[in-house]
Amino acid sequence: MTGTGSGTGLVRAVLAPRASRRARRARPGGPVLGVASAAAALALLVPQTASAAGGTAARATEVKLPVMPAVLDDDAPCTGGSSRTVRAEPGYQRSLDLEQAWRFSRGGGVEVAVVDTGVATGTARLEGRVTRVSGDGDCVGHGSFLAGLVAAAPVSGTEFSGVAPEAHVFAVRGTDQRGRATASSLAAGIRDAADAGARVILVGPALPTKSSALTRAVEHAADKDALVVASAAPQIESGEEPAPPRDYWPAAQHGVLSVLGTAPDGSLADGTALPEDADLSAPGAGVIGVGPRGKGHFISSGSALAAAFVAGAAALVRDLYPDLSAAAAADRLTRSAYPATVPRLDLYAALSSSVSGPEAVPEPTPRPVRLSYTEPTEAAVRRGTLMAGVGAATAGVVAWSTLAVHARRRRGEEDGG
Repeated sequence: MTGTGSGTGLVRAVLAPRASRRARRARPGGPVLGVASAAAALALLVPQTASAAGGTAARATEVKLPVMPAVLDDDAPCTGGSSRTVRAEPGYQRSLDLEQAWRFSRGGGVEVAVVDTGVATGTARLEGRVTRVSGDGDCVGHGSFLAGLVAAAPVSGTEFSGVAPEAHVFAVRGTDQRGRATASSLAAGIRDAADAGARVILVGPALPTKSSALTRAVEHAADKDALVVASAAPQIESGEEPAPPRDYWPAAQHGVLSVLGTAPDGSLADGTALPEDADLSAPGAGVIGVGPRGKGHFISSGSALAAAFVAGAAALVRDLYPDLSAAAAADRLTRSAYPATVPRLDLYAALSSSVSGPEAVPEPTPRPVRLSYTEPTEAAVRRGTLMAGVGAATAGVVAWSTLAVHARRRRGEEDGG
């Protein structure tokens, strides 16, 4: 069973330039947000709406949510339902600015394949959105959780929603019934998704070894113009020390959009392995979502969840810009990302900004652009100094002229008197 221990481990992803496909490298160090093991419940302080005299008032309430596992032990029962629901909008969802993004697109029928533990029939908030199913059900629940992050419909009583609520989900079993993946099982899932016409393929598991079968499957998806979005690194076992940074597959393969899950402060979620590099980062710590059974919420952490957010974003982009190829859609997502150690998904910018490149498209509707500080160059400093000097000299001339006029006027008045 995957887990993250007590939350006391300290790991931070610090990436430095290097000569590689993505030119980024992960390093340890720094505080993070963690979650408890999947056998326990996690207590969160979230704003809830409660009745008050004369109306309603917001208050902080402790909500305990069960943790969604990625893998089950052989003797563990299937993941059950949750009776807990978070009504307030999750903070990471606010950071994605979904309401603004939905001004441009809601996913409009774009099919997103979820290659993970499967998607359970009747998963809450996915009614009518699971158009194809490969594999029977979802004992673990992780694939259903990912599918909800991609396409869960908004409902009254909670502000949680999927990124692309009008997208369709193709549920693909890429693991065994316990959630364990192999290169051959992932390769078969990716091929099935590409042959079924999925325009975005989300791969949750991350494997430590490269495979020719997996490589050919990703190339097959590229030939079908499907964008493969993959977790940059897996979760590690509870109490296990993180290994040195390394590549994980299929995320490390050329043509795959690799996504790292981070906490709100940009640090790596506790219990997440360190990848060698990544294309994008997105929320991956303390993520709330739906489970395979029941209508309640679960919580989990990891890069697979961040990849689900990016897969939903890719569905919005491919809906809004249907002529963009898979490669161009990935390019738009990375070029518009917010500058950070690992560029952070900026969903609004991906949909609204003009992006330079061979397949760039015009900006649909303008909005004030967020400015980021950059260190001035030496030439810029010289220009700034020169302009400041010219401005000071001009101000001095104006002041001297004003004093001279007043002095002449005063002498004239004295002579006239």
